[in-house]
Amino acid sequence: MTVTPHSDEARPGDGLVKAGGIVFIAGAVATLATMAPLFLDVDPFPSYAWAVCMLMGVGFAISAAGVLRSAAAQRRAARASQEARGVSG
Repeated sequence: MTVTPHSDEARPGDGLVKAGGIVFIAGAVATLATMAPLFLDVDPFPSYAWAVCMLMGVGFAISAAGVLRSAAAQRRAARASQEARGVSG
């Protein structure tokens, strides 16, 4: 039997996943804004605007770190519950 945390409880890694999603969305909006002048036939943005587009990758990496942290915490909890029941593995 596994123990499932309540949906209103914060688990390890949840904050990183949310923060990563926000950073990713900010990067996606920046990418759309930076690409728009290419299709609208206006002067392109300066190069530092293109650097803001890299937030998409940074957000993805932050979210991935949160998922890995959550998986590790679940693994530790499962191992602890097995040891508490006396199951060897």
